[in-house]
Amino acid sequence: MKIVLISTYELGHDPFGLASPRAWLEEEGHQVRVLDLAVEGMEEGAIREAEMIAFYLPMHTATRLAAPVIGRVKGLNPGARLVAYGLYAPLNEALLRELGVEAVAGGEFESSLVKLARGEAAERICLDRLRFRTPERRDRRGRYAMLVSGGEKKRAAYTEASRGCKHLCRHCPVVPVYQGRFRVVDAEVVLADIRQQVAGGAGHVTFGDPDFFNGPAHAIRIVTALHREFPGVSYDATIKIEHLLRHRKLLDTLRETGCAFVTSAAESLDDEVLARLEKNHTRRDFLEAVALTRAAGLTLQPTFIAFTPWTTIEGYRDFLRTIAELGLVENVAPVQLVLRLLVTPGSRLLELPDLEVGPFDAKSLVYPWKHRDAEVDALGRRAFETVARLQKENRSRAEIFREVASLVSMPLDNFDLTPRAAVPYLDEPWYC
Repeated sequence: MKIVLISTYELGHDPFGLASPRAWLEEEGHQVRVLDLAVEGMEEGAIREAEMIAFYLPMHTATRLAAPVIGRVKGLNPGARLVAYGLYAPLNEALLRELGVEAVAGGEFESSLVKLARGEAAERICLDRLRFRTPERRDRRGRYAMLVSGGEKKRAAYTEASRGCKHLCRHCPVVPVYQGRFRVVDAEVVLADIRQQVAGGAGHVTFGDPDFFNGPAHAIRIVTALHREFPGVSYDATIKIEHLLRHRKLLDTLRETGCAFVTSAAESLDDEVLARLEKNHTRRDFLEAVALTRAAGLTLQPTFIAFTPWTTIEGYRDFLRTIAELGLVENVAPVQLVLRLLVTPGSRLLELPDLEVGPFDAKSLVYPWKHRDAEVDALGRRAFETVARLQKENRSRAEIFREVASLVSMPLDNFDLTPRAAVPYLDEPWYC
């Protein structure tokens, strides 16, 4: 069977969600073409010849971008079987079926895609423990994310050592699919995937696990082997504040094995908001995590949901003030100053009695909400527009932070906003 796998967007990474199922499907004897529309154009010839076309939907943004592509593909090849897979496929099943998608596959989607290619029925969400194949990344092209550090750039590889998550944070899209479970990818498969990307010129690895320390022993085993084999290759990973505290003894190992930075979804510095999101950490915990990572010589890059239904003007001002006080301006991507809480299908946020949402918006793929204080929503719009405009002008993080702070009349005279070139980061700024 001729199969095309399509990705629309995954944070500037070469998608694991294309390379992994490709290996499974080719093992079955299928002819597989992968298209990453974030870095390459649509190949209409391949689309017209395909018998099955599957859309990889790991993120909210990817799903929004996929909607018009599905219509275009259906027009080019009305006889092909259309499938959607990845985290956001089962969450948006009703809409996807309206667009012409015949089947969705969430969770451990590789085995489901194999079944669908055989003409068999497949589970909507599969949580089986799979024996993974080494992802197939041959003939990949296009410009993916680079690690920027000390004025130098390294091509960034991307892989996943685990999927799902042990935790049940209310706002997280992983929760409706995995329900507090996680699955590991065999360490040798992860290392084999890294080897082929390093051979292709990568000098840095991003681990895309929802939380790298869901299985800390598994994670440490992999990065120790990575550093032993490729001592010059750095990496980054996402780790919860809660796990940074619980596994503080492992922070030195991260540094020693080449961890360039740790991303952590702090989300808020307001304990009331954190409690509603069930993040299982507090403002005080965040402050401790900043101190611990600094003491270990690690760079922490926190991410935030700056605007929620419970955000206040003073709370936002305190959020900015704290970032400046902690010297984190260069560690926080400007978009993190303006992100708005997304209420997606299946979200546990919908259980909150004090969250009022409107009917599901099929265009934005969320349940819209308005803040009870219109001034907060107005501030959110101004802040977002400010960040978008200044990023287009290639302004520095410190300059952007200063402009955003001015929107809430927050004086910055007592803070050192001197740009720190030593803070490493990936040159893909979005995180949603």
